[in-house]
Amino acid sequence: MYQTKYHKPDSLEAAIALLSSSDEAKVLAGGHTLLPTMKNHLAAPSDVVDIRGIANLHGICEDGGSIVIGATTTHAEVADSALVLSACPALACLAAGIGDPAVRHAGTIGGSLANNDPAADYPAAALGLGATIVTSQRELPAEDFFDGMFTTALEDDEIITAIRFPKAEAAGYAKFPNPASRYAMVGVFVAKTSGGVRVAVTGAGEDGVFRHDGLEAALAGEFSPEAAGSVGISPDGLLSDLHGDAEYRANLISVMAKRAVKAVA
Repeated sequence: MYQTKYHKPDSLEAAIALLSSSDEAKVLAGGHTLLPTMKNHLAAPSDVVDIRGIANLHGICEDGGSIVIGATTTHAEVADSALVLSACPALACLAAGIGDPAVRHAGTIGGSLANNDPAADYPAAALGLGATIVTSQRELPAEDFFDGMFTTALEDDEIITAIRFPKAEAAGYAKFPNPASRYAMVGVFVAKTSGGVRVAVTGAGEDGVFRHDGLEAALAGEFSPEAAGSVGISPDGLLSDLHGDAEYRANLISVMAKRAVKAVA
């Protein structure tokens, strides 16, 4: 066994101070990754800093042309938000498909993005919509935030405070879930934005979430399921594991891309 000190600060400044006080301190948000890894002795933080009590890290609001979601907002709150349902139904749909009710009512959007599981749903939305990750130190475009499987640009004492999602002209999400975990075997998020069409794929890449240039080019020319289906998906660089090999996931990308475009309608 090992000892862990539990802290529940009431301010962001106090949380950062606690994180800075030890090289082995970890942030606790929803706890769906940290707590199981601790139970299995795959992680042994000296201090656990629970940020769920910090009021200004929670909630959903509109700011100009963006939806701003606090880091400790749960998946269920995103799924049920009237603002998200109105401004970006695809994001609400994505949140509603995460895990089971117990997971959705405890897991948080900030925790999911900070963990950057290669099969998580939110990274596809962040990359597909061109979101900005707001932290205690800076603001990072999604392209600069994700840095490989389970890796992000976050520093050890840096905390996600909010995510800013620009409103898209249209967006859709489709995933093929693992029947046990509900994680994405493959998930595809498509969006028509002011900067053009963006397509983000989760669950399939060896290095985690990525944008697919071929699908983006095809859908920029004609935003239709047929255009998405016309793109040849290479298995190069795709994940192979006990759930499916790279060729299987390549086919799923094509199928999920067509379904995501259909979902827009």
